[in-house]
Amino acid sequence: GLLIALGQLKHILGVSVGGHTFTAMVDSLFTSLSSTHLPTLAIGTGSLVFLFSARKYTAKLLTILGIQAGMAGNIARVAPLVGVIATTIIVASLGLDHQGVAVVGAIPAGIAKIGLPVVSIDALKALTLPAIFISIIGYVESISVGRTLASKRHEKIIPNQELIGLGTANIASGLVGAFPVSGGFSRSVVNFDAGAQTQLAGIFTALGITIAAFFLTPYIYFLPIAMLAATIIVAVLSLVDFSVLQHAWQFSKSDFVAVTMTIGITLWLGVEAGVASGIVTSILLHLYHTSRPHVAEIGLLPGGEHFRNVRHFKVETEPELVSLRIDESLLFSNASYLEDYINELVLKRPAVRNIILHCGAINTIDLTALEMLESLNDRLLGLDVKLHLAELKIPVKALLDRVNFIDHLGGSLFLSQFDAYAALKRDAHIGKEID
Repeated sequence: GLLIALGQLKHILGVSVGGHTFTAMVDSLFTSLSSTHLPTLAIGTGSLVFLFSARKYTAKLLTILGIQAGMAGNIARVAPLVGVIATTIIVASLGLDHQGVAVVGAIPAGIAKIGLPVVSIDALKALTLPAIFISIIGYVESISVGRTLASKRHEKIIPNQELIGLGTANIASGLVGAFPVSGGFSRSVVNFDAGAQTQLAGIFTALGITIAAFFLTPYIYFLPIAMLAATIIVAVLSLVDFSVLQHAWQFSKSDFVAVTMTIGITLWLGVEAGVASGIVTSILLHLYHTSRPHVAEIGLLPGGEHFRNVRHFKVETEPELVSLRIDESLLFSNASYLEDYINELVLKRPAVRNIILHCGAINTIDLTALEMLESLNDRLLGLDVKLHLAELKIPVKALLDRVNFIDHLGGSLFLSQFDAYAALKRDAHIGKEID
């Protein structure tokens, strides 16, 4: 939102600005301030004032005049169209295009001919890598703006359907030699502000553009670029919401780092670098979290079959029996952490003879984690300690069955944590009575 708004300021000032990053554009804007085109500035600032005022006050004023709130809101949304018509008339009647005010200018009428593009080996070599990045950025931007706007109405989007829609649109775009298609922030927000609520809005937009392409191009000639820039600025600034930083800080410091880094790099190096940094940071944070999974020693709540963390609840435990709950899938990133945790526990508590792993939160196990479990099982058996598994999910059990791990397990596989605890507690007490 900030990059788009800043990129439109050059049209408000009537100057040439270079750069694609926030810092580059700001520097270029300050350098170009001395060459500001006053007629363009007058139209641009007037359009901004009109659009901001219309957004804030028109609906309220119409309601005071007795118009129903719903109708007043719809009328207020027509303000950009009123601004487009008014500024076009002003430019045309005063001949401001001859005084340096940038206008849309001549647009070829009709639509392009449909046909297959000419493909060559050189074109494929030149375009393959850029096409990959364009598709990624286009998809990410489309999903981002879709989720942003959907959240404002408590709706949801289906990413796979968005991908199918983008792919279909880009195939059609290629047949007419058009630009790559994606969901743009500026266009989508303008559409959203105009009151669009369903996919029909896109169909009406397409019909409107088609009609304009065939019949309205002579009238669009005098439309000032400054008015279009003002419309985009007013729309995209509604997306700028720095409260996400406070929310992320309160929720999770690591997420705050990811959000801040993504924002900073996007402004400093551009959208592509920002998106890439966000992806890389998220992956690194995920690996960090999974590398140190939460392992809780749990005990039985009196009078029931539920188990809770021994640090937070008064629970029943046995000196020869330890129950551990692993709140993460077992992967290469955390296999050694869990192994070290259990080995250290056994060394500190030599009385332990049975360890039950509560596997309810384990959704998958990779090869590295499997090798760790095999090594841990053998080591514990050498120390006369049995490893047991409880509440193992069927897909995870299927993975372990492929290598016959359960058959070589020193302990047993139990359906529930309570069954494991009750059986091993009973065996321990029987063993004490025999002794």
